[in-house]
Amino acid sequence: MAKDIGTGSKEVGAPKSKWIDISLPLRNAMVHWSTDDPPRVEQIHDVDKGDRAPLWEMTIRSHTGTHIDAPRHFKRDGATIDELPLDIMVGPARVIEIKDTETIKPEELAAHNIQPGERLLFKTINSSKAYQTDEFYEDYVFFTGEAAHFLADKKVKVVGLDYIAVGSHKDIDNLFEVHNALFDGGAWIIEGLNLSAVKAGQYELICLPLRLERGDACPARAIVRPL
Repeated sequence: MAKDIGTGSKEVGAPKSKWIDISLPLRNAMVHWSTDDPPRVEQIHDVDKGDRAPLWEMTIRSHTGTHIDAPRHFKRDGATIDELPLDIMVGPARVIEIKDTETIKPEELAAHNIQPGERLLFKTINSSKAYQTDEFYEDYVFFTGEAAHFLADKKVKVVGLDYIAVGSHKDIDNLFEVHNALFDGGAWIIEGLNLSAVKAGQYELICLPLRLERGDACPARAIVRPL
């Protein structure tokens, strides 16, 4: 079973922050894509075992946990993660709560008056259900191809989802269609968000990946605070 993935600072005496951590903690054998090797996160030096300083070692894929997909992930000539314009992932964002428990469809999106240039984070039942286990959750909510094209036509800047893929793992055609449609529309993608502690509404977003040279994606720390 997964450990507590709570948000925000728990340091005793620390001032309460309005920032909410919406990223997944990196840990050994955490939830990962069904065909990938499990992430390995291990402490190899430990002061309690006589070492002079602690040291951790990680072996992870570029799509581990909360991460940003660059266009290069599906576009041969697309921008790489180290070419991400920094202001793309820093600024106002809107959290939209999706009621559909199977897929995100354009009919539900149409009710939210989505505007060009918006950063959109989609909260589904994934946040409260899928992260209860480190086993891959096969029935996560994802975007239909039609919904991805709807967002692409709106020219949104960022699309974030609260599980580790915006498309279906059971339907490879959907997986490719959703990513390619969003990239063609100019969006960058955040996957693996945890929005369980966040209500629908307007926020300030900061989400920056490691600067992986020529990377197709990279883990990121994502935080929001209400506007």
